[in-house]
Amino acid sequence: MEGDDDLESIRARRMAEMQAQFGGGGGGGGPSQEEQMEKARQMADMKHSILSQVLDQPARARLNTIAVAKPEKAKMVENMLIQMAKSGQIQNKIGEDQLKGLLERVSEQTQKKTTVKFKRRVLDDSDED
Repeated sequence: MEGDDDLESIRARRMAEMQAQFGGGGGGGGPSQEEQMEKARQMADMKHSILSQVLDQPARARLNTIAVAKPEKAKMVENMLIQMAKSGQIQNKIGEDQLKGLLERVSEQTQKKTTVKFKRRVLDDSDED
């Protein structure tokens, strides 16, 4: 039966995930470098998948352009979009104008306010004596 095959493949995949997550077979040590790289690749793939689902093409292009110029700001916006998608706050694809609004919000939050204080010294050795 086709349904049994699907169920069996899902079970096998889930078992492999659980073994990978919990060290599989009691090997003792932490995950190997290969496993860490694979996990990082999977996370990146998932992130790109979510972003492509919630952003239209011009918005995605703008975010990629920002990532070249300001990678930390792009990461913040990407994480914000992923959180919004996971919590169900995004129903339709986000356009370029909506992305600009998000970017402005992030800019306001991260804007560094610089203040300059002048501390004037009073010198005792003035020539007015």
